[in-house]
Amino acid sequence: MRPLTEQDIRSSFVNCSKGEAKRLAVPRDLGERPWADLDFLGWRDPGAPDRSYLVTERGDRLVGVALRYPSSQRGFLHRSMCSVCLTTHRGGGVSLMTARKAGTAGREGNSVGLYMCTDLSCSLYTRGRKVPDSGMRIEESLSLEEQIARTTGNLSAFLDKLYV
Repeated sequence: MRPLTEQDIRSSFVNCSKGEAKRLAVPRDLGERPWADLDFLGWRDPGAPDRSYLVTERGDRLVGVALRYPSSQRGFLHRSMCSVCLTTHRGGGVSLMTARKAGTAGREGNSVGLYMCTDLSCSLYTRGRKVPDSGMRIEESLSLEEQIARTTGNLSAFLDKLYV
């Protein structure tokens, strides 16, 4: 992914108003992000425990999505799998992220959701740059390029649902 600026991020959102995009908390460490290892930029809002955001490249444009997730998590004895990168986590490491749909459907209250790494680090888990809280990833026979393609394909399928 190419490095993004605050203006790139704020102008990319498809499921919130321009005013909401102007007020959301953008990460302050954009210059320190490992852009070459990211398929999308994802972050949690430090001022709103139930909000997170992601921005990704789709074709020649950026698409930003405001997400919500439950602030309370289930018990820590179970394992869950992220629907995007297929990384397993213990306890609250995976959350149901919901996004208001784009356009009229979103204004009418319609949303879509998927189970995703709570820390939005799917790209880093896929590439082995970050280790999940369980301490391991499931060993796969797919090449790294195939795993990256699967991760971006799963994210793209979710984003497609925002417009339906």
